[in-house]
Amino acid sequence: MASRTTRTTGRQETAGRSSGSEPIFRRTVLPSGLRVVTEQMPGVRSASIGVWVGVGSRDESTRLHGCSHFLEHLLFKGTRERSAMDISVALDAVGGEFNAFTAKEFTCFHARVLDEDLPVAIDVLGDMITNSVITTADVEAEREVILDEIAMHDDDPDDVVHNMFAELAWGPASPLGRTIAGTTESIEALSRDQVNRFYKRHYRPANMVVAAAGNLDHDAVVALVVSAFGRAGFLDAEATPVPPRTHLAPIPVNAGVRSASRPFEQVNLVLGTEALPRDDERRFALGVLNTAIGGGTSSRLFQEVRERRGLAYSVYSFTSAYAESGVFGVSVGCLPTKVDEVLEVVRDELAKVAASGISEEELVRGKGMLRGALVLGLEDSASRMSRLGKAELVHDELLTIDDVLSRISAVTLAEVAQVAGDVLSRPELLAVVGP
Repeated sequence: MASRTTRTTGRQETAGRSSGSEPIFRRTVLPSGLRVVTEQMPGVRSASIGVWVGVGSRDESTRLHGCSHFLEHLLFKGTRERSAMDISVALDAVGGEFNAFTAKEFTCFHARVLDEDLPVAIDVLGDMITNSVITTADVEAEREVILDEIAMHDDDPDDVVHNMFAELAWGPASPLGRTIAGTTESIEALSRDQVNRFYKRHYRPANMVVAAAGNLDHDAVVALVVSAFGRAGFLDAEATPVPPRTHLAPIPVNAGVRSASRPFEQVNLVLGTEALPRDDERRFALGVLNTAIGGGTSSRLFQEVRERRGLAYSVYSFTSAYAESGVFGVSVGCLPTKVDEVLEVVRDELAKVAASGISEEELVRGKGMLRGALVLGLEDSASRMSRLGKAELVHDELLTIDDVLSRISAVTLAEVAQVAGDVLSRPELLAVVGP
C-alpha cells in the first residue's frame, strides 16, 4: 500500500492504495485533531460508522472505577437536541444496528446502516458524543441498570474466572487488573459531577477517531463529520491528535493462585503465563502457537482434554495484549471431580510445547486457521470499520490485509519454538472458581 500526504487548510490528507489505481483507505486529520479514516468497499450496500474514543477502564483512578462504562451508557440517554427515545427511533426507523462497548483502552460507539442512511448515523453519533446533557435523573436511573449488569456478570462463571485471572495477573491496584464495569461499591459512589468531568476531560476531538467502511465517499463522510461534530464549537480549537499508547514501561505479570467458592455446577479455571505486549514483533508467531495449542477442534488441548479423555466440554487457549503487557491463558470448564486431572493434562501439554515446539503439520494448520479467520472476519463493513478504528487509535500503523497475511505466512517453526520456550516456561498463574 502506497501513501500520499498533502496539507490544505490545516487538514492532513492521506490516501492508501491497493494494487489497483483507486485509493481504498483514506485518512483526514482535522485541525481540531479529530481523525477520520475510511475504507471503500465497492459492491456492498451497507456502511458502518464508529466513533473510537481513547479512554477506557485503564484510565480510571480507584475512585472512578467503572466511570468509562457508566459514561458509555449515559450518552444514549439524551442530548440538547434529542431525547433517548429520539436517538433510538432515528436508527430503528432506517433499520440500523446501533450499540457501544467499553474496553480497557478505548470506548466505541458504532452503527451499521444502509449506505444511503449513513448521514443519519453520523449525525446521531455526533450529537451523542458532543452534545449529551448527562442529567442527575439519568445518572440515578442508569446506575441501577449497571448494578444489574454487574450482578449478571457475577452469576456467569466464565466472566468471574476471567476477571479473577486479570486481577491476579496485574493486581487489584492496577487498572489492567480491575473489571471494566466497576464494582457495586464504586458504581454506587460515583456522582453526576464526577462522570460529567470525566466526559469533558476525555471526550475531546484529539482523543477520537471516526472510522467508516462500506459503500461511501471519503470526502462526503468528512463533510458529514464536520457538520455533526461541530455542534457548540466542539471542533473549534486546534490540537494535535493524541498518539497511541506505545513505548510505555513494561508492566510485569504476577504469578500465583487465586480461587473463589461459588455454587456453580462446574469448576471454571484459567491457567496461564505472562506473554507479549500488543506490538511485539513475535505476536504473529504467538498467534500461530495459540491456535495450535487451543484455537480450534483440531488443537492439542481440544483433542487431548475433550476428544481423547472426555474431561471437559469447553477448553480453549487465548492471548490478551495491551501496550506494555500481555498474558497467555488456557480456559477450561469441568466437573469438580476432574479438576486435578485436567490441570495435569494441560500442564503436561504446555510443557511439551515449551520443550519441543509444534509440528510442521500444526504450523501449516495454525497458519491456515489464522488466515481464514482474518479474511472471513472482514467480509462485512462493520469488521472493516473496527479494524480501521483500532489501528488508528492504538497502533502506530495500519497493516493491509495482504501485509498481515504475509506476516502470518512468514512465521517459521523456529520462531514458534522460540516464543513457546519463552512464554510457556514463565511462572504460572491460576484462577479457579467453583463449588
